[in-house]
Formats: sequence, C-alpha cells, structure tokens
Amino acid sequence: MISRRNFLKLTGGAVGAASVGLLAACEEKMTTLGEAGGTSEGQQEAGSAARRGRLLARPARLPSGTRARKGLRPLGLGSGRDGLLYIPEDYGTKYDGAPLALMLHGAGGNARSGISHFLGLADEAGLILLAPESRGRTWDVLVGGYGSDVEFIDRALKQTFDRLAVDAGRLAVAGFSDGASYALSIGLTNGDLFTHVIAFSPGFASPAEREGSPRLFVSHGVHDNVLPIDRCSRRIVPQLEREGYEVRYREFDGPHTVPQSVAHEALEWFTA
Repeated sequence: MISRRNFLKLTGGAVGAASVGLLAACEEKMTTLGEAGGTSEGQQEAGSAARRGRLLARPARLPSGTRARKGLRPLGLGSGRDGLLYIPEDYGTKYDGAPLALMLHGAGGNARSGISHFLGLADEAGLILLAPESRGRTWDVLVGGYGSDVEFIDRALKQTFDRLAVDAGRLAVAGFSDGASYALSIGLTNGDLFTHVIAFSPGFASPAEREGSPRLFVSHGVHDNVLPIDRCSRRIVPQLEREGYEVRYREFDGPHTVPQSVAHEALEWFTA
C-alpha cells in the first residue's frame, strides 16, 4: 500500500485514490459534500448498503412499448449537483427493453462531461444514458469511502427503472479518469446488477466486495501524463485477468482522453 502523496507523484499529479485498490491507497481523507435525509427504515437500509458500495435498485418489469419523452433532461433529484437522463429516439420499440449505461464523469466534472462520450452514439445504439453527478468534486470512494454518491446513484437508478423499460441483460457502468476508477470499483462490487463495465483511462479499482462476473472494457492512452499507463491500466488489467474477469483492453496512441473510435468500439462491444 502506498500513501496518497506518493500516488500523486507516481501519477503525475492526478487526483487521490481509494482506501484499498489494485493500484493505490489514500491515507489522508478529504471532506465530501452529502445530502441530508430522513431516517426511515428504508433509508437506513439504503444508507447501510451505500457504505458497502452496494446498489439496491433493480430494473422493473414494465410492459413493452412503455412510452417516455425522448431526448435529454435533468434528473430532478438534487439541488445544485443533479444529473442528466437521455432517452433515445427509438425507445419503446424493443420488446425486451433498452440497454442502459450509467455514465460517470471525471474529477471536477459534471453530467454533461460524463454523458458526452456516448451521447452522439446513443440513438444509433438505442441506448438509455444516465449521468449522475458526484456530491463533491469527485466520487466518494476517492475521498474517504463509499456513501453519499452510492446513495445518489441508487436513487437515480431506481427512478429510471421505475419509469423506463430497461434490458437487465445489457446494463453497463462507464466512466473516464476518476469516473473510470469509480466504474470499475462499483461495477465489480455490483456485478449482480451490471453486466458490463467500461473504464476509459482508470487509475485504480477499489471494490468493497465482489459480486457476479461482469465483462470489462478498459482503454488507456500510451502518452497519458495524468494517469500514466504503466502505473495504471498495465497493472490493473493483468490483475483483473488473474482474478478471472473477461477483459477487452485497448491501448491507443494518445493522451488522457477518449478517442471517438475507442468510444464507438466500447459501445459496439457492450450492445452486441
């Protein structure tokens, strides 16, 4: 285990890592913003699950042809920090529901940056996109442990599952940079919910526990100066493979970014 300070040196100044991970650990905790809530039994159960990184929401059995207003809209779940939902043009024409990708932004980002990698491809793929925003500047596990962000994501998923027919056999969590690290972390923790995990330039993976066997897609630029590939994906991917996960890994000639060709490949892989 290495300190957060040493991890920052190794990764060229990238944001902090989680308490336990395939790559790094964070010894000093920072404050993250949370939202106050009630203390009903259901909320207490959700809070306990959230501290373990566990998501409780599951797709509902909605009738085929369930209608919804198409396009991009706010979630309406948070004041200040909220999120976006995108419903593709052909939603409601598929009998088994539409695939869904939970999109996670990088440090300091927002829902628009999180959703951007797949937004232009969603109609072609018939893909629902759900992009929540972290409660603080980045995701909870990077700054102290699972909790408030898991709770918010669970609320966003439940609202979406209650209103839209989602294909439970094609449900992905995807992210870039800090969002990729978080996608790997909650994706492995909730592999009984997510069938696929897509990580564009991750720094680490820190699952609280392991459930299910989601398929994994990881990409990384060989000239990444934010999260250097040798310290990150070239360590993470072999470890995941040793643990028995099926991983499609793509290195590309570029910096800390998501090339359109890589995003397109990841989406085709997920929706095939």
